[in-house]
Amino acid sequence: MNFSFLSVYYPYFLSGALITLIISVITIVFGTIIGVIMALLKLSKIRPLRWFANAYIEVLRGTPMLIQILIGFGLLQGVVHAPTLTLGVLDVDFSRLIPGMIVLSMNSGAYVAEIVRGGIMAVNFGQEEAASSLGLRPMQTMRYVILPQALRNILPPMGNEFITLIKDSSLLSTIGIYELLNSAQIVISNSYLPLEPLYVAAIIYFVLTFLMSRLLHVWEIKLGKGYR
Repeated sequence: MNFSFLSVYYPYFLSGALITLIISVITIVFGTIIGVIMALLKLSKIRPLRWFANAYIEVLRGTPMLIQILIGFGLLQGVVHAPTLTLGVLDVDFSRLIPGMIVLSMNSGAYVAEIVRGGIMAVNFGQEEAASSLGLRPMQTMRYVILPQALRNILPPMGNEFITLIKDSSLLSTIGIYELLNSAQIVISNSYLPLEPLYVAAIIYFVLTFLMSRLLHVWEIKLGKGYR
């Protein structure tokens, strides 16, 4: 194998990895927000809200993300008007990136919603009764009593969702986003090496996901100390 191309093309991998991280962090934040909202709607006593949340979750979980990205880009490409900025050696077209991140966030939100709902349902019902007896309102009970305890239950599967999201960001290469996979494809075109740039991209993806899993594991241990 020949990796001599790295001395010339390493900026493409660094820029691609940075763009991938930016995409992942933004979509993780908004996906979590959407997921929490959808989980609360699904647990709501108002039937239309439950129907809406159920439909949202089932549709986005039941269709391939790649199709969602292509449809979302097709619907939003004429609506979102944003500049193209240069990050390192790669140009980032935000009129393409924003629709892609919206779709990733919505898709992630559907999975996060089920994770959060399961975590909330796992909290002992007596906690809600105790909070009610202390005079807390339902929203206060959810915010100060249920969700903090549910966090311990949802953190491990949430970590898996975050790691999956980092890898799934590579699907945005299909709509012309220059993230890590697309940067590797640029190197393939310029260096005429079909596999080595992909090996480098795979190693970088592994490093990113491994670091994420370790950080989440440390956080999980830290949260668990108060319950021992």
